[in-house]
Amino acid sequence: MTLEATTPGANYGSTASGSSFYAAMRILPRAQREAMFQIYSFCRQVDDIADSDGPRDERLAALQVWRNDIDALYQGHPPERLKDYVSSVKTFGLKREDFLAIVDGMEMDVPQDIRAPDMATLDLYCDRVASAVGRLSVRVFGLPEEDGILLAYHLGRALQLTNILRDIDEDAGLGRLYLPREALLHAGITSNDPNRVIAERALPKVCLPLAQRAKAHFEQSDEIMNRNRRRAVRAPRIMSKYYHAILDLLIARGFSAPREPVRVSKVTRFAILFRYAFF
Repeated sequence: MTLEATTPGANYGSTASGSSFYAAMRILPRAQREAMFQIYSFCRQVDDIADSDGPRDERLAALQVWRNDIDALYQGHPPERLKDYVSSVKTFGLKREDFLAIVDGMEMDVPQDIRAPDMATLDLYCDRVASAVGRLSVRVFGLPEEDGILLAYHLGRALQLTNILRDIDEDAGLGRLYLPREALLHAGITSNDPNRVIAERALPKVCLPLAQRAKAHFEQSDEIMNRNRRRAVRAPRIMSKYYHAILDLLIARGFSAPREPVRVSKVTRFAILFRYAFF
Protein backbone atom coordinates (compact mmCIF):
# COMPACT_ATOMS: atom_id res chain seq x y z
CA MET A 1 0.00 0.00 0.00
CA THR A 2 1.00 3.59 -0.41
CA LEU A 3 1.14 6.54 1.93
CA GLU A 4 0.48 8.93 -0.92
CA ALA A 5 -2.87 10.67 -1.23
CA THR A 6 -5.41 9.97 -3.90
CA THR A 7 -4.93 12.15 -6.95
CA PRO A 8 -6.90 15.40 -6.64
CA GLY A 9 -10.04 15.31 -8.71
CA ALA A 10 -10.28 11.55 -8.39
CA ASN A 11 -13.54 9.82 -9.25
CA TYR A 12 -14.93 9.29 -5.76
CA GLY A 13 -17.64 6.98 -7.06
CA SER A 14 -15.07 4.64 -8.54
CA THR A 15 -13.20 4.64 -5.24
CA ALA A 16 -16.39 3.70 -3.41
CA SER A 17 -17.50 1.08 -5.91
CA GLY A 18 -15.71 -1.68 -4.02
CA SER A 19 -17.47 -0.84 -0.78
CA SER A 20 -20.16 -3.00 0.82
CA PHE A 21 -22.12 0.22 1.12
CA TYR A 22 -21.86 1.23 -2.56
CA ALA A 23 -25.40 0.21 -3.48
CA ALA A 24 -26.79 2.13 -0.49
CA MET A 25 -24.85 5.23 -1.49
CA ARG A 26 -25.68 4.86 -5.17
CA ILE A 27 -29.44 5.30 -4.64
CA LEU A 28 -29.05 8.76 -3.09
CA PRO A 29 -29.74 12.01 -4.96
CA ARG A 30 -26.64 13.40 -6.66
CA ALA A 31 -25.46 15.90 -4.02
CA GLN A 32 -25.90 13.39 -1.20
CA ARG A 33 -24.31 10.65 -3.27
CA GLU A 34 -21.22 12.70 -4.06
CA ALA A 35 -20.87 13.73 -0.40
CA MET A 36 -21.06 10.09 0.70
CA PHE A 37 -18.53 9.06 -1.95
CA GLN A 38 -16.19 11.79 -0.66
CA ILE A 39 -16.62 10.63 2.95
CA TYR A 40 -15.91 7.06 1.86
CA SER A 41 -12.83 8.16 -0.11
CA PHE A 42 -11.50 10.05 2.91
CA CYS A 43 -12.01 7.01 5.15
CA ARG A 44 -10.40 4.72 2.59
CA GLN A 45 -7.30 6.89 2.35
CA VAL A 46 -6.66 7.25 6.07
CA ASP A 47 -7.45 3.56 6.62
CA ASP A 48 -4.95 2.60 3.92
CA ILE A 49 -2.31 4.61 5.77
CA ALA A 50 -3.07 2.89 9.07
CA ASP A 51 -3.08 -0.56 7.45
CA SER A 52 -0.01 -0.08 5.28
CA ASP A 53 3.19 -2.00 5.99
CA GLY A 54 5.24 1.20 6.00
CA PRO A 55 7.29 2.34 9.00
CA ARG A 56 5.07 3.35 11.91
CA ASP A 57 6.61 6.82 12.21
CA GLU A 58 5.89 7.51 8.54
CA ARG A 59 2.28 6.38 8.97
CA LEU A 60 1.86 8.63 11.99
CA ALA A 61 3.32 11.54 10.03
CA ALA A 62 1.00 10.87 7.08
CA LEU A 63 -2.04 10.88 9.39
CA GLN A 64 -0.86 14.16 10.93
CA VAL A 65 -0.75 15.67 7.44
CA TRP A 66 -4.42 14.70 7.07
CA ARG A 67 -5.24 16.45 10.35
CA ASN A 68 -3.45 19.55 9.11
CA ASP A 69 -5.33 19.40 5.81
CA ILE A 70 -8.68 19.08 7.57
CA ASP A 71 -7.84 22.10 9.70
CA ALA A 72 -6.93 24.02 6.54
CA LEU A 73 -10.23 22.98 4.95
CA TYR A 74 -12.20 24.42 7.85
CA GLN A 75 -10.04 27.55 7.95
CA GLY A 76 -11.02 28.31 4.35
CA HIS A 77 -7.78 27.19 2.73
CA PRO A 78 -8.50 23.66 1.49
CA PRO A 79 -5.53 21.74 0.09
CA GLU A 80 -5.90 20.43 -3.43
CA ARG A 81 -7.04 16.97 -2.32
CA LEU A 82 -9.89 18.41 -0.25
CA LYS A 83 -11.13 21.21 -2.53
CA ASP A 84 -14.02 19.06 -3.74
CA TYR A 85 -15.15 18.67 -0.13
CA VAL A 86 -15.86 22.37 0.40
CA SER A 87 -19.34 22.22 -1.08
CA SER A 88 -20.35 19.09 0.86
CA VAL A 89 -19.05 20.48 4.16
CA LYS A 90 -21.06 23.66 3.62
CA THR A 91 -24.22 22.05 2.22
CA PHE A 92 -24.57 19.34 4.86
CA GLY A 93 -22.87 20.98 7.85
CA LEU A 94 -20.22 18.29 8.18
CA LYS A 95 -18.23 18.70 11.39
CA ARG A 96 -14.44 19.05 11.56
CA GLU A 97 -14.32 17.05 14.78
CA ASP A 98 -15.88 14.02 13.10
CA PHE A 99 -13.23 13.95 10.35
CA LEU A 100 -10.54 14.29 13.02
CA ALA A 101 -12.10 11.53 15.14
CA ILE A 102 -11.84 9.17 12.18
CA VAL A 103 -8.12 9.95 11.83
CA ASP A 104 -7.70 9.44 15.58
CA GLY A 105 -9.43 6.08 15.31
CA MET A 106 -7.27 4.90 12.42
CA GLU A 107 -4.22 6.01 14.36
CA MET A 108 -5.11 3.69 17.26
CA ASP A 109 -3.78 0.82 15.10
CA VAL A 110 -0.47 2.52 14.29
CA PRO A 111 1.89 3.03 17.29
CA GLN A 112 1.37 -0.64 18.07
CA ASP A 113 -1.07 -3.29 16.92
CA ILE A 114 -4.27 -3.36 18.95
CA ARG A 115 -4.43 -6.54 21.01
CA ALA A 116 -7.21 -7.34 23.44
CA PRO A 117 -8.19 -3.77 24.33
CA ASP A 118 -10.28 -3.21 27.42
CA MET A 119 -13.97 -2.67 26.74
CA ALA A 120 -13.74 1.12 27.13
CA THR A 121 -10.93 1.32 24.59
CA LEU A 122 -12.80 -0.93 22.18
CA ASP A 123 -15.88 1.27 22.49
CA LEU A 124 -13.77 4.38 21.84
CA TYR A 125 -12.27 2.68 18.77
CA CYS A 126 -15.75 1.84 17.47
CA ASP A 127 -16.90 5.41 18.08
CA ARG A 128 -14.00 6.87 16.13
CA VAL A 129 -13.76 4.51 13.15
CA ALA A 130 -17.49 3.84 12.72
CA SER A 131 -19.82 6.14 14.65
CA ALA A 132 -17.87 9.24 13.59
CA VAL A 133 -18.41 8.15 9.98
CA GLY A 134 -22.06 7.75 10.90
CA ARG A 135 -22.23 11.28 12.33
CA LEU A 136 -20.98 12.64 9.01
CA SER A 137 -23.35 10.39 7.09
CA VAL A 138 -26.58 11.18 8.98
CA ARG A 139 -26.06 14.88 8.21
CA VAL A 140 -25.88 13.99 4.53
CA PHE A 141 -29.00 11.82 4.85
CA GLY A 142 -30.87 14.75 6.43
CA LEU A 143 -31.88 13.15 9.72
CA PRO A 144 -32.90 15.35 12.67
CA GLU A 145 -29.91 16.19 14.88
CA GLU A 146 -30.80 14.18 17.98
CA ASP A 147 -31.97 11.03 16.23
CA GLY A 148 -29.13 11.30 13.71
CA ILE A 149 -26.46 11.31 16.40
CA LEU A 150 -28.21 8.47 18.22
CA LEU A 151 -28.43 6.42 15.03
CA ALA A 152 -24.74 6.99 14.34
CA TYR A 153 -23.94 5.81 17.87
CA HIS A 154 -25.86 2.55 17.64
CA LEU A 155 -25.48 1.65 13.97
CA GLY A 156 -21.78 2.52 13.95
CA ARG A 157 -21.14 0.17 16.83
CA ALA A 158 -23.35 -2.56 15.33
CA LEU A 159 -21.44 -2.44 12.03
CA GLN A 160 -18.00 -2.29 13.63
CA LEU A 161 -18.63 -5.14 16.06
CA THR A 162 -19.88 -7.20 13.12
CA ASN A 163 -16.69 -6.33 11.23
CA ILE A 164 -14.59 -7.43 14.19
CA LEU A 165 -16.40 -10.76 14.47
CA ARG A 166 -16.22 -11.35 10.72
CA ASP A 167 -12.50 -10.51 10.47
CA ILE A 168 -11.09 -12.34 13.52
CA ASP A 169 -8.79 -14.54 11.45
CA GLU A 170 -7.80 -11.83 8.96
CA ASP A 171 -6.96 -9.41 11.78
CA ALA A 172 -4.90 -12.07 13.54
CA GLY A 173 -2.86 -12.37 10.36
CA LEU A 174 -2.05 -8.66 10.76
CA GLY A 175 -1.10 -9.15 14.40
CA ARG A 176 -4.31 -7.54 15.67
CA LEU A 177 -6.92 -8.73 18.14
CA TYR A 178 -9.95 -6.52 18.77
CA LEU A 179 -11.80 -8.89 21.12
CA PRO A 180 -12.17 -7.23 24.52
CA ARG A 181 -9.84 -8.25 27.32
CA GLU A 182 -12.63 -8.62 29.89
CA ALA A 183 -14.47 -11.11 27.67
CA LEU A 184 -11.30 -13.10 27.01
CA LEU A 185 -10.51 -13.38 30.71
CA HIS A 186 -14.12 -14.31 31.47
CA ALA A 187 -13.75 -17.19 29.01
CA GLY A 188 -10.50 -18.25 30.64
CA ILE A 189 -8.26 -16.96 27.84
CA THR A 190 -5.25 -15.14 29.28
CA SER A 191 -3.14 -14.75 26.14
CA ASN A 192 -3.34 -11.68 23.93
CA ASP A 193 -1.40 -13.33 21.10
CA PRO A 194 -3.87 -13.16 18.19
CA ASN A 195 -2.85 -16.47 16.64
CA ARG A 196 -3.10 -18.31 19.94
CA VAL A 197 -6.43 -16.73 20.82
CA ILE A 198 -8.13 -17.63 17.52
CA ALA A 199 -7.22 -21.28 18.10
CA GLU A 200 -8.75 -21.36 21.60
CA ARG A 201 -11.69 -23.74 22.04
CA ALA A 202 -13.31 -21.19 24.35
CA LEU A 203 -13.39 -18.50 21.64
CA PRO A 204 -17.18 -18.83 21.08
CA LYS A 205 -17.68 -17.79 24.72
CA VAL A 206 -16.01 -14.49 23.78
CA CYS A 207 -17.65 -13.97 20.41
CA LEU A 208 -21.28 -14.83 21.14
CA PRO A 209 -21.77 -12.12 23.81
CA LEU A 210 -20.16 -9.63 21.42
CA ALA A 211 -22.57 -10.76 18.70
CA GLN A 212 -25.48 -10.21 21.10
CA ARG A 213 -24.15 -6.73 21.83
CA ALA A 214 -24.09 -6.02 18.08
CA LYS A 215 -27.67 -7.30 17.73
CA ALA A 216 -28.82 -5.00 20.54
CA HIS A 217 -27.28 -2.04 18.70
CA PHE A 218 -29.02 -3.13 15.48
CA GLU A 219 -32.34 -3.22 17.37
CA GLN A 220 -31.78 0.27 18.76
CA SER A 221 -30.93 1.45 15.25
CA ASP A 222 -34.14 -0.04 13.87
CA GLU A 223 -36.21 1.78 16.50
CA ILE A 224 -34.64 5.10 15.51
CA MET A 225 -35.08 4.51 11.78
CA ASN A 226 -38.70 3.39 12.25
CA ARG A 227 -39.67 6.77 13.67
CA ASN A 228 -38.00 8.80 10.92
CA ARG A 229 -38.92 9.57 7.33
CA ARG A 230 -38.48 6.53 5.13
CA ARG A 231 -36.62 8.50 2.50
CA ALA A 232 -34.10 9.83 5.02
CA VAL A 233 -33.22 6.35 6.28
CA ARG A 234 -33.14 4.41 3.02
CA ALA A 235 -29.35 4.27 2.83
CA PRO A 236 -28.64 3.49 6.51
CA ARG A 237 -31.46 0.91 6.43
CA ILE A 238 -29.79 -0.92 3.54
CA MET A 239 -26.39 -0.76 5.27
CA SER A 240 -27.98 -2.08 8.48
CA LYS A 241 -29.83 -4.96 6.81
CA TYR A 242 -26.78 -6.02 4.84
CA TYR A 243 -24.54 -6.14 7.91
CA HIS A 244 -27.26 -7.73 10.03
CA ALA A 245 -27.35 -10.51 7.43
CA ILE A 246 -23.60 -10.96 7.86
CA LEU A 247 -24.01 -11.15 11.64
CA ASP A 248 -26.76 -13.75 11.31
CA LEU A 249 -24.50 -15.84 9.07
CA LEU A 250 -21.66 -15.58 11.58
CA ILE A 251 -23.88 -16.71 14.44
CA ALA A 252 -25.26 -19.59 12.39
CA ARG A 253 -21.74 -20.68 11.38
CA GLY A 254 -20.37 -20.37 14.89
CA PHE A 255 -16.96 -19.20 16.06
CA SER A 256 -15.11 -22.46 16.64
CA ALA A 257 -12.08 -23.13 14.44
CA PRO A 258 -11.86 -23.75 11.56
CA ARG A 259 -14.06 -20.84 10.49
CA GLU A 260 -15.19 -20.60 6.88
CA PRO A 261 -15.67 -17.02 5.64
CA VAL A 262 -19.31 -15.96 5.38
CA ARG A 263 -20.75 -14.10 2.42
CA VAL A 264 -24.18 -12.62 1.86
CA SER A 265 -25.60 -14.10 -1.33
CA LYS A 266 -26.40 -11.96 -4.37
CA VAL A 267 -30.06 -12.92 -4.01
CA THR A 268 -30.15 -11.65 -0.42
CA ARG A 269 -28.30 -8.44 -1.33
CA PHE A 270 -30.67 -7.79 -4.20
CA ALA A 271 -33.70 -8.49 -2.00
CA ILE A 272 -32.45 -5.99 0.62
CA LEU A 273 -31.80 -3.35 -2.02
CA PHE A 274 -35.11 -3.91 -3.79
CA ARG A 275 -37.13 -3.80 -0.57
CA TYR A 276 -35.57 -0.76 1.07
CA ALA A 277 -34.41 1.38 -1.85
CA PHE A 278 -37.77 1.68 -3.55
CA PHE A 279 -40.49 0.93 -0.97
